[in-house]
This record gives sequence, C-alpha cells and structure tokens, in this order.
Amino acid sequence: MQLFADRADAGRQLADALAEYAGDPSVIVLALPRGGVPIGYEIARRLGAPLDVYVVRKLGVPGHEELAMGAVASDGTCVVDDELIASLGIEPAALEEVIRREFGELRRREVAYRDARPESDITGKTVIVVDDGLATGATMRAAATALRQRRPAAIVAAVPVAAPRTVASLRGLVDRVVYVQTPEPFHAVGLYYQNFEQTGDDEVRVLLSKAAAELQGRRMSA
Repeated sequence: MQLFADRADAGRQLADALAEYAGDPSVIVLALPRGGVPIGYEIARRLGAPLDVYVVRKLGVPGHEELAMGAVASDGTCVVDDELIASLGIEPAALEEVIRREFGELRRREVAYRDARPESDITGKTVIVVDDGLATGATMRAAATALRQRRPAAIVAAVPVAAPRTVASLRGLVDRVVYVQTPEPFHAVGLYYQNFEQTGDDEVRVLLSKAAAELQGRRMSA
C-alpha cells in the first residue's frame, strides 16, 4: 500500500507530474500547511517557482476529528459538508465552536509562518495548490473557493495521492487536478507513506526560508 518513503519523496514524484510548468514565470506554488509544505518545497525547487503557504484548517467532527465536516480558509471562507453534518446530527452550536477554534489556530499559524510578509499576489498567476493527499477534499475545496476570488489565471490542485471520488468532485472548482496515484479503494492518506510524521512549525519556517533563498540565488545567477 505504501507509495512514498516520506513527503519529500512524494514531492519529487509529484514534481515529475508537473514538469510542464517548469520555468514558467507565471507559476506560484501555494502549500497547505503543515503537511503540504515539504511537498510544495520539492515542487517549487523543480519548477523554479516561488513557494508560499496558504493556511486552511480542516473542521473535524467533534470526537472524530480525523473526519472532515468542512474547512475554513484564511480569508474567512468556510466550506461545510451539510449532508454529513445532518447525518451525524451535529448541532449548529457545536459547528460554530469548531469553526471558532480552528479559525483561531489558523490565525496563529499565519503569524508563525508568514511573520510580517504579505500574502503573495496571485492575480493572473497559475497557482499550484499542494497538499500531502486528498481524502474528503474539504481543505482543498475551501482553498480553491477562497483563492478563486483573487482572480488567478488558473488553479491546479496537486497531491501525491487522492481518492478517485474526491478528484472528480474537485473538477468544477479547480482548472486541473494533478496526482501520482488514485488508489481504489482509498484508505487514509498516511497509509500511503512509510514515514508520515507530523510536520512541525519550525520545519515549515525553515523550508519557506530555504525556498526563498534558493529562488533568489537562481535568479541572480541567471
């Protein structure tokens, strides 16, 4: 079942699938932290593109947080699975509490990762949105919905592994979905990695700084 040694390996394999974007000055890679950042770093290196984060938080079902009932993006865009919420009998107050908590964590991460740097301008750009996998697709849907309002030329959702049904559900929201594998039946994303240890805040900051320095070095030597 395991397809990737770790996120860096997954990023290199996914970068191969995105090779047609290499050297395109209109391309920017936005990684969904934290797990998408090591993958986004490898892609940005291969494509010669800038790397930034786009913070989105999954809204986990109370008591079963690994199950996504929606997601919230940094601009306040909130996407929820009304059918799932109704089927589980989740009360509006419980949903609002999860949204409040996750939005607070989202703001903390914005400060931790971005510091004083402004968000990247994506107007007219081809935006490659990267995560470490697509199960329900809630975070990617929230990201795509919010990013579309900023008028990019195209949004490409890119992941190493994805559930086939989720890929199909995204096709009306993004311009393209790129993946390495879509196993059927699909299991939890982490089962497709030999090493799926949590990515820490420090690693995110290091990779963002490293990517910026490497890009600057390539541009100076060009």
